[in-house]
Amino acid sequence: MRLTIPPTITGIDWSPPLTQERPPSATINGVYALLANEYGVPENRNPASPLDELVAAILSQNTSDGNSRRAFASLRTAFKTWAEVAAAPVGDVADAIRSGGLADQKAPRIKSVLRAVLDGPMGGDLSQLAGWDIHDARTYLTSLSGVGVKTAACVLLFSLGSAAFPVDTHVHRVVRRLGLVPMSATATKTQEHLESMVPGNRMYPYHINLIRHGRQVCRARRPACARCNLQPVCAFYSREVAPTEGQ
Repeated sequence: MRLTIPPTITGIDWSPPLTQERPPSATINGVYALLANEYGVPENRNPASPLDELVAAILSQNTSDGNSRRAFASLRTAFKTWAEVAAAPVGDVADAIRSGGLADQKAPRIKSVLRAVLDGPMGGDLSQLAGWDIHDARTYLTSLSGVGVKTAACVLLFSLGSAAFPVDTHVHRVVRRLGLVPMSATATKTQEHLESMVPGNRMYPYHINLIRHGRQVCRARRPACARCNLQPVCAFYSREVAPTEGQ
């Protein structure tokens, strides 16, 4: 049985976007409203500095949040400043981040990025990017060795409050199942779609709530569709689950 649409959320077209390349804004707003009804509207309080966020994002690549947090804390304990990290032997940096996984690959990447940023025109002060056009800021960040579009988006959204929408594995899975982007969309193409459809002031709470939903309900294996409050707008539910109910 489909879940009842919360009475506080009205005036929305709840037809699942089964095939559209770009679903109507009402569907985008409807998913946002349902997620907010379930998880609240998270706020980005006490953001990290852009350089801290950049290093943390590199450490988060291909590992769990817990591992990356431990590696970041260990790195900051081992070195007082980012300049010290940039100047340190790569082996010492790798040892400091060993708990995060892939230390031997990430250590030279972090050192290279730090040298480029600290020796660059902003002298390490990436907060200046807040005054740049977002496309120029993204181009600068992705010009750094080892920094892709997702890592750049993390810095832009979390530290600078810019209109960027990082797409991790949870966001990618949930929005494709919902039908907000085609199932064939890559993570990069999904990010482009979301940044073109979601209002800038909603990107942070939308991103955080999609991750929460992906971890708690819309899991990669055995998604909990029976208790999912996004049933009314979910293409996957309409296509794969609803036809089998009652059988």
